[in-house]
Amino acid sequence: MPTTIEAQGATPAAGPGEGAGEGEGRRGRRGRGSGGGAEARRALRGSGTVVKNRYIERQIPPYELLSDEGLALVEHNAETVLEEIGIEFREDPEALALFKEAGADVDGERVRFPRGLARELCKTIPSQFTQHARNPERSVVIGGNTTVFAPVYGPPFVRDLEGGRRYATIEDFQNFVKLAYMSPALHHSGGTVCEPVDIPVNKRHLDMVYAHLRFSDMPFMGSVTAPERAEDSVEMAKLVFGDDFVENNTVMINLINANSPMTFDATMLGALKVYAKHNQACIVTPFILAGAMSPVTPVAVMTQTLAESLAGLALTQLVRPGAPAVLGSFASSMSMQSGAPTFGTPEPALVLYGMAALARRLGVPFRSGGSLCGSKLPDAQAAHESSQTLLPTVLGGVNFVLHAAGWLEGGLVSSYEKFMIDADQLGMMQTFCGGYDLSENGQAMDAMREVGPGTHFLGCAHTRANFETAFFRSSIADNNSFEQWEAEGGRDAYQRANALWKKSLKNYEEPALDPGIDEALKAFIAERKGSMPDAFS
Repeated sequence: MPTTIEAQGATPAAGPGEGAGEGEGRRGRRGRGSGGGAEARRALRGSGTVVKNRYIERQIPPYELLSDEGLALVEHNAETVLEEIGIEFREDPEALALFKEAGADVDGERVRFPRGLARELCKTIPSQFTQHARNPERSVVIGGNTTVFAPVYGPPFVRDLEGGRRYATIEDFQNFVKLAYMSPALHHSGGTVCEPVDIPVNKRHLDMVYAHLRFSDMPFMGSVTAPERAEDSVEMAKLVFGDDFVENNTVMINLINANSPMTFDATMLGALKVYAKHNQACIVTPFILAGAMSPVTPVAVMTQTLAESLAGLALTQLVRPGAPAVLGSFASSMSMQSGAPTFGTPEPALVLYGMAALARRLGVPFRSGGSLCGSKLPDAQAAHESSQTLLPTVLGGVNFVLHAAGWLEGGLVSSYEKFMIDADQLGMMQTFCGGYDLSENGQAMDAMREVGPGTHFLGCAHTRANFETAFFRSSIADNNSFEQWEAEGGRDAYQRANALWKKSLKNYEEPALDPGIDEALKAFIAERKGSMPDAFS
């Protein structure tokens, strides 16, 4: 059963692999290395020297836009979609058999759900869960009143100021993992932070998972591009955490997209079943470009998203009741002239607010949002569109935020400079989510008594005691005089962000990893790569 945290923010008493039966099984033995089983894994715990913000425990309420009657209408319509139209589960007889046994009407690959069945199956999903990092201080709680920021996911291209737009490599992938590790306001290492096209398609997942495990000690995501790659991700996690720890706790979260409209394909279903079977979290997310993959109206997008999500979430519970899962929503508007996706527009924000409320009513964690834009450069368009996505993300109460930093050009590009700009904004959002300080220091009545009418607060005791922490300090913005800005080179935000990511990588130091575990990971990768020829499609 998954580990569910009862006191929010608590950390496990034992580190990865230190529970009963640690080291048992073939993979557990290989993962012991030269340092011994539990001893080796204890060495993973205190390795982090980077100052990181804790995942957000929101002190502000979620912003609700839709009435209970409106939410109930969407739920009713979603049940109608499930009952009358149904969802296709393609090329997966096992999934079809599970649904049939649970009481669904299976006609070929089309599954129709009696009203309320999918929702009933979802009742075993934990309302929140801990995703354990190899450094327990970096573990995160997903669900409830928490928010976790994770980087961009999936782009085949990268961009930086000097190199321009180009295909991503494994070096770029490693760089973005390191930047996430070094960024205080990112709580998660993410998954496919860019697609390293210099490695064969069927082998690159091994290098990507290794990069997350080696160059960061934060939580991470596994591979979903084939069931066997999901299995490889689980096996690599077991080398680090131990067999039993992985089977009884959650150490990976994984993105399972519906092939909207109303379809799941064999690849996603295979990965979902692997992760659910091993107690690893699945984010079931319909990826909807409204007008192409759903009707154009927000309520219709919400209806279809809820129906597709319920069906996928239900399958996770048929595979393993109690396995952690997250309701995901990724909805984009589109240009009705060109067909291109558009970001930062009001309609997807309305969908986000409504879906967040629907997830809370269902009692499951919610994923959405990010810092999304369609701009080709980290310019004013990128800033406006990203802020119009990030603010609803924070106000709506999203629990797991993918694409929080680095997204550019509609998700085709991971941008080094935009990563740094976005990470700066995430720090602001973390402060905002802290809400009001109602302590004596926050009330500052002593300062008002000390200063009185007609003077100023610049030199009073309260200001002197709080001046370093009173306001968020941006690492990107320039608030100096024109003369000083000009003397320092007259750089814009793009140029300042360029200098920052280079400085961050220069200052990067690898978190400690037991040499025996590292050796076992490399041996596993070499064995798997040697077992198959290269494939580039």
